[in-house]
Amino acid sequence: MNNFVGHFRGGVAMAAVGACAAFGAICGSSLATAATMGQVALPELRRYRYSGSLATGALAAGGTLGIMIPPSVPLVIYAVLTQESIGKLFMAAIIPGIIAMLGYMLVIRIVVALNPEAGPAGVNPPLAEKLRSLLGVIPVILVFLVVIFGIYDGWANPTEAASIGAAACGILAVITGGMRLDGLVKSIMGTAQATAMIFLVLLGADMLNSGLAITQMPAELAAWVRDSGLPPLAVMFAILLIYIFLGCVMDSLAMILLTIPIFYPVVMGLDFWGMPAQDKSIWFGILALMVVEIGLVHPPVGMNIYIINKLARDVPLRDTFVGVVPFLLSDLVRILLLVFFPVISLYLVHVLRS
Repeated sequence: MNNFVGHFRGGVAMAAVGACAAFGAICGSSLATAATMGQVALPELRRYRYSGSLATGALAAGGTLGIMIPPSVPLVIYAVLTQESIGKLFMAAIIPGIIAMLGYMLVIRIVVALNPEAGPAGVNPPLAEKLRSLLGVIPVILVFLVVIFGIYDGWANPTEAASIGAAACGILAVITGGMRLDGLVKSIMGTAQATAMIFLVLLGADMLNSGLAITQMPAELAAWVRDSGLPPLAVMFAILLIYIFLGCVMDSLAMILLTIPIFYPVVMGLDFWGMPAQDKSIWFGILALMVVEIGLVHPPVGMNIYIINKLARDVPLRDTFVGVVPFLLSDLVRILLLVFFPVISLYLVHVLRS
């Protein structure tokens, strides 16, 4: 990504967002994507003298692509709770995920247009080097295709596909990456440190989740929407607003587990442009995923923000929160598009079904 767009203003940050999307295609966890890509991209962004707010904001927002680009852990949980097809949900998330990536790149271009010093241009490598870099990503693309189409075609469930993907990445690390004993030890230590950091954040979030669950606040909010008697679109927007509000104080998986059993029957009982029940189920799943994604970068909790800020020790937390605001506006536009144009999420499902 950096070889192709890094020579533009803001190009290295756009490359980091694109890399987050690519990594999300073989990961499925936003926190893991943010932690991994933060370690890879932050040194490069510092080297090109990117502003702390743009660098950390772009990586925190880009980390959310870990759950937008299939495979996605929250979508698997949603599928289990609603008895929906995991493969169809993954297919439905591809186009919204690509739109999210392009939207974040557009935000970076706008930011550097307003403040050129925030994202200086990088180096423009020769064409031969660009082509060589394309060849280098082919193995990763193959892993993605095996995992996704293995799930969609039904010859591997998500757990089996994840095992195949992990094994394939391990083999690639040995063959193409030169992974040896020293590299393996460094990999294990780096994973342990990143995992410990993520779990410390999750432990704090889980304590808050437990408190909110005991107060029954999510259930009370859901019950209020269910009994409000509002028109269907007003009910949908109320549900999305509640998710954004809960995302300020709750973990994404906790939100899904606590609210989907209440919201899902409400949505399925309403009429949205005459959509069939299965289309409505998939559409709502992608909408729920996108607003859950906002919670990962929304103040005051925004776990992706804390993970990236922990890695960028020289950037004040306030600057990271300021840097992520333009990306939240991009998320808002994307949600409105998906609400009024459900075909964005349903197109691939219908094409591949036929």
